Amino acid sequence: MKILLADDHALLREGLRKSFEAAGDEVVGEAANGEEAVDMARSLQPQVVLMDLSMPVMDGIEATKAIREQFPNVRVAVLTMHDDIDKTRDAIAAGATAYMSKGTSFSDVRATLERVAGGETVLSPALAGAMLKTVQTQSTNEDVLSSRQIEILQAIADGMSTKQAARHLGITTKTVHNHLNAIYRKLDAQSLTHAVLSAVRLGIIDLNSEGSDEEEE
Repeated sequence: MKILLADDHALLREGLRKSFEAAGDEVVGEAANGEEAVDMARSLQPQVVLMDLSMPVMDGIEATKAIREQFPNVRVAVLTMHDDIDKTRDAIAAGATAYMSKGTSFSDVRATLERVAGGETVLSPALAGAMLKTVQTQSTNEDVLSSRQIEILQAIADGMSTKQAARHLGITTKTVHNHLNAIYRKLDAQSLTHAVLSAVRLGIIDLNSEGSDEEEE
């Protein structure tokens, strides 16, 4: 694998570099902050960036977002001290395809990077379980989505287009799209279909309502 290391701790980078090189991988560069990581991703085109979140100049989440937007073939795996759910969600929303704590063994880190380089998305079992528990708790409290977001998603599930949903709810199409972007983040969905199916599974909306008879203008 061709790996770019992004962490502001030089000693950690040195240890990781030696371990990866001993395993037969190529560490193409080392970045001490998020801005350097983006620049190096541009010039070195690694397969995977191993990204810390807490870095100066530009943090790991912003760097991940920039790399994924500018270089979609470069994968990003997060290795960080942060193991809270909000940080995990932010990193995944930014485009990270793996999230590991710094307590992870090197063999597990390398195995994860191999899976990421192969196109997989990987969360540690502990983090995946915690995220699922959070979603389930939010669903029970009926506060995963706002009432307006539920109305929009239900309208879409009923067969309306975004334009029809906007007209039906008396809001602008831009407002509908803004709410949909928030829905994608909250449900960790990559598409409208994925968001609708996730909401149905969580019991937030149903598919039994009558569809829209309106025609798209």
